[in-house]
Amino acid sequence: MVNMGRTKVVGSAGRFGARYGATLRRRVALIERRMRDKSVRCPYCRTMGSLKRLSFGIWTCRKCHTVFTGGAYVPITILGKTFSRKEERELTRRRSQLAKG
Repeated sequence: MVNMGRTKVVGSAGRFGARYGATLRRRVALIERRMRDKSVRCPYCRTMGSLKRLSFGIWTCRKCHTVFTGGAYVPITILGKTFSRKEERELTRRRSQLAKG
């Protein structure tokens, strides 16, 4: 019985063996690495490494049990970050206007 060698470059995509081509296997490995990244924080409780994907674009935090939408393979997308910053600026602007008036 011959054991299969370890995968260096493709990591989790090594399960595909020699099928589908090296570029696609690397791409799948990158997506899976980002999907399971432990450095991503929950947008509500800010806990690191507690996010789990429920289904396509739906994520949950294991600590605070919040369910939220995000990207298909990453919990927080670049566009989502930009949008939330813009919303935050708008809210602070409105709060300052209310405090003045």
